[in-house]
Amino acid sequence: MAISLAEGLMESVGRIANLENLIRVVLSGARKNMVPPAERIDIRPVLIKEKLMLQIASNDGRAVTTKNIDFDSTVISELLDSGFANILVESTDSAISIRVTKKGEAQIHYEKVNKTQDLAHDRKKERLLDSADPYLIEVGISDIHGQVKPSRQDKYRQVEEFLRILVPALDSAISAGQINSPTIESPLEIVDLGCGNAYLTFATHQYLMNKGIPVHVTGIDIREQARERNSQIAKKLGIEKSIEFKADEIARVGGSQVDIAIALHACDTATDDAIVWAISSGAKLILIAPCCQNNLHSQLKDIPDPWSVVTKHGILKERLADILTDAIRAQILRLLGYRTDVIEFIGGEHTPKNLMIRATKTDSIPSAVDVSTYKSLLADWKITPYLTQKLSVLLAKF
Repeated sequence: MAISLAEGLMESVGRIANLENLIRVVLSGARKNMVPPAERIDIRPVLIKEKLMLQIASNDGRAVTTKNIDFDSTVISELLDSGFANILVESTDSAISIRVTKKGEAQIHYEKVNKTQDLAHDRKKERLLDSADPYLIEVGISDIHGQVKPSRQDKYRQVEEFLRILVPALDSAISAGQINSPTIESPLEIVDLGCGNAYLTFATHQYLMNKGIPVHVTGIDIREQARERNSQIAKKLGIEKSIEFKADEIARVGGSQVDIAIALHACDTATDDAIVWAISSGAKLILIAPCCQNNLHSQLKDIPDPWSVVTKHGILKERLADILTDAIRAQILRLLGYRTDVIEFIGGEHTPKNLMIRATKTDSIPSAVDVSTYKSLLADWKITPYLTQKLSVLLAKF
């Protein structure tokens, strides 16, 4: 007999309360018109000073925060009903999974399992990429013994952190139906715009393929030398059928339907070219880490009050121009039907270029406030950003 969402949530709380048999709880995806408190939350029982508690790990797409609490039915009930579209509760002998449809209906599935608890409090941080992966050796991050080179530790960490942002965003988009589940016949289409030495291009390909997710990855860079080098590595690794490289300017590359577009540290307006390309190609998920932002800096001349107190200092003016540039990029994406946020990509101790614009295509209609805010921002600062010019046709309707 079918049960309602409320009944399913109540049953899930009861299962979680049985800490002696609980294995894990996974909350992911977003229900329609709701914003959950994190991209993904993992809950599991832990034994602390001979007492069973719940460890709650919240992933916001950038970092994971963990806290340990005593079981509280009110807290757990509120968490389960806080906007997540997918709920999984696994016990030692059975599991219940709940998927909330776009209509708000619950699809509930039961399964028999046979699992053993792991109550260890501290777990070693899981590495997404084995340092001995042949790709890491070929691109020069690891040595021939499969150890990360001391001079490439930051690069390795950067690749890891990128995957930690990509994976939950991809899982959420697939769960919400924004990206179709990949198949061998219709693999996940990913394009890396301005791929350079293709550290992320190969990392994305290898990680997803190792997870059994069919992908086809394309790396684009203006340098023919980069194309030749990366293509040779792909051939050496035997993956040239599912990863390819092109040499051309981003703005000149013909668009095609893609699922994910990424661009890491494309310089100045090349970041905007990457955004334009991604939008015109119908990218469902866009991950952009901007580099230098010079275009807007030269336009900041007629400064609105009281911002002249900031712009009279050269370094502050430069940073303000960077912030305005990325804020406008995020707002334009929102106007064009993307759910958008700006997050920290990697700690500033590893690179000063540590912001990322993350956008998921939802085709939502922007509010009047979003449109008004965008127009006021341009009018008050008397600026015409490069991205505004490139997307003038699409933005003309607002």
